[in-house]
Amino acid sequence: MWKIPLSDLSFGPEEAEAAREVVASGWLTMGERTAQFEQKLGEALGTPRVLAVTNCTAALHLAYTALSVGPGDEVICPSLTFVATANAALLCGANVVLADIVGDGDLGVDPADIARKITPRTRAIAVVHYAGYPCDMDAISAIAAERGIAVVEDAAHAPLATYRGRALGTLGDVGCLSFFSNKNLAVGEGGAVIAKDDALLARMRLLRAHGMTTLTLDRHKGHAFTYDVMAAGMNYRIDEIRSAIGVVQLGRLAAGNARRRALAARYHERLAGVPGVGLPYRDFYARGLGESAHHLMPVLLPEGASREAVMEAMKARGVQTSVHYTPIHRFSHHGASDRVRKEGLARTDAIAGRELTLPLHPRMQDADVDAVCEALAASVR
Repeated sequence: MWKIPLSDLSFGPEEAEAAREVVASGWLTMGERTAQFEQKLGEALGTPRVLAVTNCTAALHLAYTALSVGPGDEVICPSLTFVATANAALLCGANVVLADIVGDGDLGVDPADIARKITPRTRAIAVVHYAGYPCDMDAISAIAAERGIAVVEDAAHAPLATYRGRALGTLGDVGCLSFFSNKNLAVGEGGAVIAKDDALLARMRLLRAHGMTTLTLDRHKGHAFTYDVMAAGMNYRIDEIRSAIGVVQLGRLAAGNARRRALAARYHERLAGVPGVGLPYRDFYARGLGESAHHLMPVLLPEGASREAVMEAMKARGVQTSVHYTPIHRFSHHGASDRVRKEGLARTDAIAGRELTLPLHPRMQDADVDAVCEALAASVR
């Protein structure tokens, strides 16, 4: 159906062989390949404190739980994010306070708005590195440190992205990654948590597998015969097939991100002359803050343009587009909930109907970018 899809898997025979080897081994549950994946991912991120989990929503819930977020607490997060960032906090019993974006050029959460919305009940700040671009972590970390508030990094878009030389996901108390099928590193369903210190790592390791003191693999190998349960944990274990695929995908990640960067630069060059189209992050590298993972290619449509009409026109040309995101405060549940505070979101509201996500993935050719740009220019007239 799509001549140019929004995303595409960068898979080859190596991923298939990795999965085949797991099936042939006879051990599918979290085990040695998961440990290998965690080690290699930690080496790539510059930290040994990495745990692979079921998905990024599980990672977020594990992070909030390990930080003792609970009833009566507040978690500040952007409204312009996938709903899991907020839902995981709500599932812990906390209230969510939604924060505004910086502006048209930076769709990340605004540190000044975070500071305005802190109360004595604020337990954590969840930042989202939107589209793979780092938030202002200097400002956010300073705000959190001054008030003794934890920082959770939702780095679902940002594997190997950096801020001032450090990997995103390693700057806060806990970082969360996603390995969903459309992500830069894809295994189907999967995620990871990154801990600031050994105590948090141990807490999340325990909670990941029912609060048990030994794993099924330990008992299978005869290293243990029983277990104790030290906490009311969850089953957020990843399986060996996805971990094995993750090891292969990790080997493709740096090159894939580099290709995404080149494609994004071409988009910015080609779209610069299209009247009324805004280009968030166009000047990102001129600021010298770090490296984006370029997970998404967001643009802002001209004021008054019908996004639905533009998307239909591009669909007619075989170009798939999407929206990232409907702001959380506009969903039925969250908009009506008295556990979600949603004041002061003017900048988010101003761009909410204008944001359009264009295709971006390493399999794209330069000619594909040119075709998408031509389709967009024709569709907004």
